[in-house]
Amino acid sequence: MNNMLHWLNNNFNSVLPTKPLARKAVRHLKKKEKKQLFSPEISEMRAAEGRWYESLIYEVVLELAKDNQIIKWVIRKGADAPFPPIDVVLGQNGFYYSNRGDINIRGNGQDIAEVDLLIVDSDDQVCFCEVVTSASDLKELEEEVHYKKRLLGYLFGQAIVPFILFSSVDISRSSIMKRLVKETESVLIVTKSCEELKSFLKSSATKGVPRKPIRHSKHLSLEHLQPRRPFDYKKVHDLRRDRVIEKMMAGKDLNELGSRDEIPPITKKVLFGALQPSGINALMKDRDVVIKDKKYTPEKVMKDFSKVIIAVDLPSFEPVIYVRLCNRKEYLKVVPKKSGGFRVESKRTPRMTGFFLWLESMKPSVEASLAGKYREQFMPAVNVKGSKKKPCKNPVARCHKDKPDSSHE
Repeated sequence: MNNMLHWLNNNFNSVLPTKPLARKAVRHLKKKEKKQLFSPEISEMRAAEGRWYESLIYEVVLELAKDNQIIKWVIRKGADAPFPPIDVVLGQNGFYYSNRGDINIRGNGQDIAEVDLLIVDSDDQVCFCEVVTSASDLKELEEEVHYKKRLLGYLFGQAIVPFILFSSVDISRSSIMKRLVKETESVLIVTKSCEELKSFLKSSATKGVPRKPIRHSKHLSLEHLQPRRPFDYKKVHDLRRDRVIEKMMAGKDLNELGSRDEIPPITKKVLFGALQPSGINALMKDRDVVIKDKKYTPEKVMKDFSKVIIAVDLPSFEPVIYVRLCNRKEYLKVVPKKSGGFRVESKRTPRMTGFFLWLESMKPSVEASLAGKYREQFMPAVNVKGSKKKPCKNPVARCHKDKPDSSHE
């Protein structure tokens, strides 16, 4: 695999993005995105440009894979992915395509990771790639890369999981990138800027490019790249949840809660379960819970919400509470504010099929003892009123506008 990384690093920019190749990448865009690629609206244009750049990287890798033995397979994606994709159901574990051909890894039906590109070398070692067009959010990227290395290493039994980051901006001086590149089997490939690469295209060139698959000798579909190791995400999650509960009830601190053990480190979140009425009372006992200027008592919580689920994000052990609105098919994701109180970060709707189904499947099971320990360990002790921003049209709390969100959040 090291040979493949070095070879790609040395040869990737030798494939000059010709007009045909730049136009070929357009086939992966939706009709709306093709128009937005040259939109005067900057935010729309940047989003479509990022999608096109990711597709161009994929097309260049396919071009490079044609006449060498170093790259054995390039996993189909985008317009080359099978359509329609397999429907989402609880219990799914492994690799699946999204509606637009993105490569997702599902655990119990939810998308726990998405990778921009997967390559298999001549030794059958799996390498994953990420594609960026901005220097922002590199810290978040670093965390995602570490998680995906752990996850893919577990699924394929690889002690080392190679990683390539393709970027249209030079981020080589970033301390985060320096750390990533220093890691075993990781490389940064900086290309020309999106502006330079897009100069090979004209608005008229995006028309008449059908979204259809092509044949390639190195193509491989996800159905042929399923985990080599048995993978039951729900089982691993439940083992992790039970271990955390055991330590919580024994009064262990956060450092001990997160200590390494024999359970695979692939769980991104622990869902303790839905609260019984006694659990809601214990969670809120003698404490004002304020969500954006609105004070909640246990009685009001039980009146406004049909379900309350307590959870923590891993490995940070940040508390997360999901509340299901009465007479509305959605959950609000509630997180603590640094200043105290809580804010509604986003929503979980049936659109996020796998995770929504998991939340829906949870019946009230968390009693007062566990809810009290959760409050003691994770909930902020002080709650203050939030800022005086104009409220959005939300019956429960002032909230941020919904942004595209991965279902494992």
